[in-house]
Amino acid sequence: MSNANSRAAASARITVIVFPLIILAGGACGIAWSGPLHAVSAAVPYLLGGVMFLMGITLSSADFARIAHRPLPVLAGVAAHYTIMPATALAVCHLLRLPPQIAIGVILVGCAPSGTASNVVTFLAKGDVAFGVSVTTASTLASPVLTPLLTWLLAGRYLSVPFVSMLLDIVRTVLVPVCAGVLVHAVARPVVAKLRPVLPWLAAALIAFLVAVVMAGAHDVLLTAGLSVVLAVILHNGAGLALGHLAGKAMRLPTAQQRALSFEVAMQNSGLAATLAGAYFTPAAALAPAIFSVWHNLSGAVLAGIYAGRRPRDREHSNDQHSNEMKESWAQV
Repeated sequence: MSNANSRAAASARITVIVFPLIILAGGACGIAWSGPLHAVSAAVPYLLGGVMFLMGITLSSADFARIAHRPLPVLAGVAAHYTIMPATALAVCHLLRLPPQIAIGVILVGCAPSGTASNVVTFLAKGDVAFGVSVTTASTLASPVLTPLLTWLLAGRYLSVPFVSMLLDIVRTVLVPVCAGVLVHAVARPVVAKLRPVLPWLAAALIAFLVAVVMAGAHDVLLTAGLSVVLAVILHNGAGLALGHLAGKAMRLPTAQQRALSFEVAMQNSGLAATLAGAYFTPAAALAPAIFSVWHNLSGAVLAGIYAGRRPRDREHSNDQHSNEMKESWAQV
């Protein structure tokens, strides 16, 4: 492994270990200081917008060129993401007989786009990072339509879902900030390159604050329904990891892309789910997304460690050949 690749791997490992701890600390602060933090709940959409801007600022024209050059595998990955996670969310809600306000949060997580932390664990798992970044980007760009549409289809039986309002909110809090970030990257590439080392930690701080505010609002519900929500999150995420990998096998993707797809399917943009839950439903609905924010990083890191011990059979998608992509994309966490 080259020195550059070793440094990228070390940075990714630190991120995967420390990132969940930062989010967990944010959740603990939300429980400990629920009153003051709940008072600033109006800031949640702006916090998410900041996170999505940081995602956009790490994207370059090469990321979009990869999607245009090989669209079919990426579209297949996005299709797997937006079918497996919504379907398993609904199955978990039925299995555990979750009350409507909790179930809507689980379904919102299932209908959210891929989370950017998936790119870091894909690298550690010796997966195809470039493919993972492409699926993350495409699923995010599709989210203004697919997230509210799927939520309306699956959660309409529980509560009224304002499809149009939700679509416009996702455009404002996801699509516009991502596009703004891409524009900044294009016109200020040297500045972005200098700031790249601090971007993931800034994103982590914003997500931790978002989780703290969400947990503050759901403080009372956590005390009464916490265990059932944690179980729902574990089942949902675990099913996504397993079925995502199986979907890659069914599509006959290379081994490294199968690994990437398992993370792209199961690691969600739970910050978006929490934001939508808080905006349109009750604080109880935001509990599952907040817990998911912590858990999917932990489970992803564990699975990445298991994958890392097994060299991909498809050597053309090895980490050594994707070290350059990783250096460009790992900061998207």
